[in-house]
Amino acid sequence: MKFPDPLIAGRLVKRYKRFLADVELEDGTIVTAHCANSGSMLSVKEPGSEVWLSPARNPERKLRYTWELIKIGKTFVGINTALPNAIVEEAIKRDKIPELAGYASLRREVKYGNNSRIDLLLEDPARPICYVEVKNVTLRRGLNKGDPVEFPDSVTTRGAKHLVELADMVKQGQRSVMMYLVQRQDGDTFTIAGDIDPDYKAGLETAIAAGVEVLCYQCTLNTKGIEISKPLKLAL
Repeated sequence: MKFPDPLIAGRLVKRYKRFLADVELEDGTIVTAHCANSGSMLSVKEPGSEVWLSPARNPERKLRYTWELIKIGKTFVGINTALPNAIVEEAIKRDKIPELAGYASLRREVKYGNNSRIDLLLEDPARPICYVEVKNVTLRRGLNKGDPVEFPDSVTTRGAKHLVELADMVKQGQRSVMMYLVQRQDGDTFTIAGDIDPDYKAGLETAIAAGVEVLCYQCTLNTKGIEISKPLKLAL
């Protein structure tokens, strides 16, 4: 996935009210950018960090910028949770996720479960329907070799609800996949932050026991774009 316009560099002043971030641009101007991330952003919101913004294409939009990337140590991290579905969709269509290859069609945001929408629905006449839920992963609490990337970074009752609905689809004879998309280039292992949300960890264990599959793929990121690179080892 390529960014449609060149990104604008700056330094993070602060992230606040969940969806707002003040950023100092290279000329000293301070702007308020949209922060498309409802999580705590633990480990990826340190003031003074290098960040990159995308310019709004709609001249009528109140916030003229969207926060896309932050640099943590030597790695870029993608914080925009509006992008993972498109990144995974592109990777599936390019056969970069073997576990999800071979389906005739792909649809996004299809209604299912209890008033929910599945992120990606894969269909083929010769196979069960495949429900794919995508979660954005940015959390890494340690920067030493061997420290894992983790999900979630805050309590997610919505995420726990999705696990139940994925398990229900398996019970109906379909296929369900929980896809964790790691938008950072460091870390070789993925795990669940059970100390942050023990209910989510328990919910995932129950979903796995019911037949829900778990995938975790890492991305390569730069100021030009983001794309899936390789699977990560699961430590669940």
